Amino acid sequence: MNARRVAVLLAGLWVGGVWAGGGWADEATTRGDAAAGGRIAVQCRTCHGANGVAQIPVAPNIGGESASYLASQLAAFRSGARENEMMSVVAKGLSDRQIADVAAYYAGFTATAEAPAAQPAPPACVACHGENGIAVIPDAPNLAGETAMYLDTQLKAFRSGKRTSAVMQPVAAELDDAAIRALAEYFSAARLVVR
Repeated sequence: MNARRVAVLLAGLWVGGVWAGGGWADEATTRGDAAAGGRIAVQCRTCHGANGVAQIPVAPNIGGESASYLASQLAAFRSGARENEMMSVVAKGLSDRQIADVAAYYAGFTATAEAPAAQPAPPACVACHGENGIAVIPDAPNLAGETAMYLDTQLKAFRSGKRTSAVMQPVAAELDDAAIRALAEYFSAARLVVR
């Protein structure tokens, strides 16, 4: 699939509202309390760190993600639409208010990144995830600074259908293992700073 076709597909899906997988109200009705979220997030720090920078290679960086993305992912873990041994258990105990609060807490950080030098950004990823791995649309995650292992695992989960997304499944279906590894290595080499 050529880069232009992917960009048009992704933009159309985003405008059509299918990125997040549905099931989460608009951001205006789910605005959380970051201070309350910080108190709840104490349980998140072992894996995701106090500022949302992952402490273990299988956990993603979540500091500086959009509140809508974080809330939709927590809601998906809670409902079972997305599964993870740890996160499914944690999210099951969260109310809508607690999800909004935790999302507001981690969204309160600012993530910036520098793209890897001397490498062009992957064309299929730029429309949503940006050249430096910082998302340019609200319901796409930042990829900068994630471990190659985490990114490789997630792309393969999209490709196999284990993880569902109207946007990412068709993109991942076009990638072989070598392309997945190259994308994972590119974004893991981006220098992430979360403040």
